[in-house]
Parts: sequence; C-alpha cells; structure tokens
Amino acid sequence: MDFNYTEEQTMIRDMVRKFVDNEIKPLAQRIDKEHNVDLVKTIFKKGAALGLYGIPFPEAYGGSGMGETGYCILIEELSRGCASTSVTIGAHIGLAGMSILLGGNDAQKQKYLRPLAAGEKIGAYALTEPGAGSDAANLQLTAKEEGDDYVLNGTKLWITNGDIADIVVVYGLTNPELKARGGITAFIVETDIPGFSANRIEDKMGLRGSATAELVFEDVRVPKENVLGQVGMGFVIAMETLDESRLSLAAACIGAAKEVLGMSIDFSKKRIAFQQPIAHFQAIQFMIADMTAEIYQMESIVYRTAWLYDQGKKIPREGAICKLFCSEALDRIVDKAVQIHGGNGFMGEHPVERFYRDSRVNRIFEGTSEIQRMVIAEDVLKKGSY
Repeated sequence: MDFNYTEEQTMIRDMVRKFVDNEIKPLAQRIDKEHNVDLVKTIFKKGAALGLYGIPFPEAYGGSGMGETGYCILIEELSRGCASTSVTIGAHIGLAGMSILLGGNDAQKQKYLRPLAAGEKIGAYALTEPGAGSDAANLQLTAKEEGDDYVLNGTKLWITNGDIADIVVVYGLTNPELKARGGITAFIVETDIPGFSANRIEDKMGLRGSATAELVFEDVRVPKENVLGQVGMGFVIAMETLDESRLSLAAACIGAAKEVLGMSIDFSKKRIAFQQPIAHFQAIQFMIADMTAEIYQMESIVYRTAWLYDQGKKIPREGAICKLFCSEALDRIVDKAVQIHGGNGFMGEHPVERFYRDSRVNRIFEGTSEIQRMVIAEDVLKKGSY
C-alpha cells in the first residue's frame, strides 16, 4: 500500500526505488560490515548524477522544486536500502542544505546551496558539542569578531559527514551572555580553511558506513560574508532546520519499517514449523498486523505534515510528533521483525539484524524522544489547546 502521490512524485519514487534496488541494496551489508564510508561516497556520486540532492530546493538554486514532500519520498526510499547512505544524504540535504536555504542570502545560496544541490560538494551541520547535546543552547565554541572576520575556536562532536564534508554549517557563540537569546550565530565554513580539522572518527552500534567525526576549530578565520542570516540569530536557524529535518527523519523510519515488514512477510511464508508456514500462526499474524497498522499511522502523519510544510506552515510541534512517534514505532516494528525471524534475525549475515541496530539511534539524534515530548508539551501548553 502506497501513499497517494502525484504523477511527478510517483516518477521520483520509482526512480529512487530503482536506484536503491540496483545500487544500494547490493552493497548495504558490505557497507555495514566493513564500516565502508568510501562505498557510501561512491553511491553519493551516482545519486548526484541522477539529480537527487536538489529535489527539495527551488529551481533558482539548481533544485527540482519538489519541496518537503518530494524530499520525504527520497529519504523514505533511500532508507529501504541502507541507513548509512540515507543519513549521509539526509545530513547533506536536510541539515546543511536546509540551513542555507532557510538562513542564507541569495549570494550564499548561489555560492553554497547550488553545489550542494548538484552533489558537487558534500555538506555537514555542526551544532552538537561535548556539553551541548539535548541542551543545544549551551554552546562553548566561540566566534570572536576580528576585522573582516570571525575567529572560531572550539570543538563539535558526533558530526555526520564531518570528515568528508566540503561545507559545514557551524553554530558558535558571538555573545556568551545572551546565548540562545541573540548570542548564537551560524557560519558557513569551507573545510579546507586553516585551523579546521576532523579528528576522532566514531565507532558506532549502527550507521557504520556513515562518517561521524569530532571537529576541531583552532583560530579558524571565517569572513563576515559567511555569516548565515543575522548575527545572533543562529539558534533560530538551527531550530527551524531541525523542525524540517525531524520530519524527514520520520520519513526515513517509514522506509526502514516497510522494508523489514516485507522481509517478515516473505520469511513467515517460507519458514516451516510444525509442518506449516509460520504465517499460518495467529501469533505471527498479530505481529504483522501491528507492524502494518503502525506503518499506516507513520505514513499518514508524515505526509500530512510535509504537505503543511510545503504550504508555508511552521511545524515545530508537528515535526516533533512525527519524529517521536515514527522513531519509537520503528523500534517496535524492527523488534517484531527480529522475533518473526527467530534465530535468523539475530545473525549478523541477515539484513534484519542491521536494521535493528541502525534503528536505535533515531530516538536519540536530532533531539531525543524526551526532548520531542518537551517541545510538544510546551507548544500545547502555550496555546492552551490541540
């Protein structure tokens, strides 16, 4: 069962699905086992040749103008094949690219967003620090004004694409007293600049083919023309970017959920126990029914919210709801998938084991489930109604 796409959206879905089936799925297990970022970079280049990375962006900046709905379709399909590839592309488009789209001026968009949309350069988004994860306002990286530049000093942690990026959107303190209320500024940083380095590369439970790095800034001089938006308004850009990115992350959960449901249906029809396929047993049928029901809910709220976003509505509450529900639903779904597969699902050679490990981080990054609940409750209490 598929969502009711337009003809253009269906064409994009079919193109990406073919790309995933032919180019990503055959490599997904190898990417995971070898922690092979180079294979992901190879896939990235092939996706660029298809024009995938401009899907959500305006045509004025080299995009296809298909908005958030088109982007969710892209990420859902990519996530059917390989979470490492999906999150690499997601950070590139939905975090780095969207930050520039939301906060940049026309010159910045032409200079930086256009090559990101074309896949000529790889983007990253650097907000998290050792002491600033859920408490994103507690940044310590400083950005001091010196002549025509800002000088950046500090460390960023757990940055997706950190060591392969050409362009990084970096958030730093320009006024430590104000912090989130006018003291944080966003900068576009080219990674070949002196003083920038990507050091420790993380060894992770899942997303093993995704580059996750510690970034160090030692007297990195960034020209004032690379200030993204207004000085002191960086936290606003960061949060608006995350509103959108949380929605696309929810779409990624849909793709993974559909894939493991398909695996579970196929396995349950082929696996024989007590002289019959296990699909005949009510216990298995109930698990498949629950998985299907949750996917229907995931798909319904994500594409409704994407439509709202494309109509110009701000979605802090809705994005948080989608991210919260879909990330937690995916964990329930992959857990059932492992159970249906039994011992096979626990073995490293089976894709469902990889999906199980990859899914866990969705409840953590881009705002934990606890933070999403805080965002939702704060908005509801402020407005005093649904």
